[in-house]
Amino acid sequence: MHPAHIAMFSIAAHGHVNPSLEIVRELVARGHRVTYAVPESFAGKVAVTGAEPRIYRSTLPTEDEPEAWGTEVIDNVEPFLADAVQALPQQLAAYEGDEPDLVLADITAYPARVLAHRWGVPFVQLSPNLVAWEGYEEEVAAPMVAEIMSTERGRAYYARFRAWLDENGLSHLSPDEFAGRPPRSLVVMPKALQPQADRVDESVYTFVGACQGDRAEQGDWQRPADAEKVLLVSLGSAFTKEPEFYRECLRAFGDLPGWHVVLQIGKFVDPAELGPVPDNVEVHDWVPQLAVLRQADAFITHAGAGGSQEGLATATPMVAVPQAVDQFGNAAVLESLGVARHVPKEQATAQALREAVLAVADDPEVAARLAAVGREMAAEGGTKRAADLIEAELPAR
Repeated sequence: MHPAHIAMFSIAAHGHVNPSLEIVRELVARGHRVTYAVPESFAGKVAVTGAEPRIYRSTLPTEDEPEAWGTEVIDNVEPFLADAVQALPQQLAAYEGDEPDLVLADITAYPARVLAHRWGVPFVQLSPNLVAWEGYEEEVAAPMVAEIMSTERGRAYYARFRAWLDENGLSHLSPDEFAGRPPRSLVVMPKALQPQADRVDESVYTFVGACQGDRAEQGDWQRPADAEKVLLVSLGSAFTKEPEFYRECLRAFGDLPGWHVVLQIGKFVDPAELGPVPDNVEVHDWVPQLAVLRQADAFITHAGAGGSQEGLATATPMVAVPQAVDQFGNAAVLESLGVARHVPKEQATAQALREAVLAVADDPEVAARLAAVGREMAAEGGTKRAADLIEAELPAR
């Protein structure tokens, strides 16, 4: 395989950058030159893979301000179009005279598909969460589109999107096709987490599973010698401003005989808000999650895409307490797989959390289902298969 210039595009969000990093590292190891368009805050994380960061300025809300995403569907979609319109000229300038042989892009990186079209090079999407199945538009997307189009603001959004596609030579695509129907997609999550998986067109969407690597650069964690059982509690990196939930966890598991608790509270909560912390609980604003999960017996998770697949990859029984967006669907899928209990946020009392954790941690059926899903994930190929498939899309020299 001749070395190629591959350009990757993403946004400043852990859940969108992290799934690509091991794939990028593998492509670099195979001799390809990889550039990675990303905001400054993630440049260091990209650079350690051997890729060259191409910095652009983003207008998207950061993970430090999750409330800026609003509460309605239109609040969630408008920022991506606005960011794409202002980012496209920056990225065109950054690649002038150094156009790549292939464009890789996270699902949120709208300018990437435009650039691939303008440069006349293959476009491959990396999807860290669920993808469309046959019938998805009618069953799921249509009600959301109808909701958006019912308002003047929503109609203006679609008109702006249509005009942007037209001026960039993509008149043949509707805004929804552009955003949700790529010509080629690698799904960097286990197929087990995909709803309606049997109706996904696998000539377009290939499930390569989790591409996690060893995450050694994130540090290690050691299980205390006297811990009979270990519980990790984490709501991820964005929707973590939940001090009352953490206090319920302390009430549920503080001084629970034999259990050691690792409680990640994020950067929005002051540990002082928790009150007294029992001796068997360690509190952190961040932990090397994969390192902890490899030694954990149970995992209370918000059921984000990353946490869900890390729980599956480490065969850790889960209790899902979803907070926002795709987490509700992920929680339902985990429960249907028989590897988790779903506890709605409003019902996450100390008693409910304790009962759910003890139930999944001691259930041989949960352990058997996790083992079965693990075997399926191992067969998906992960990082090396993803790199093989990307190389297969490179134009012949």
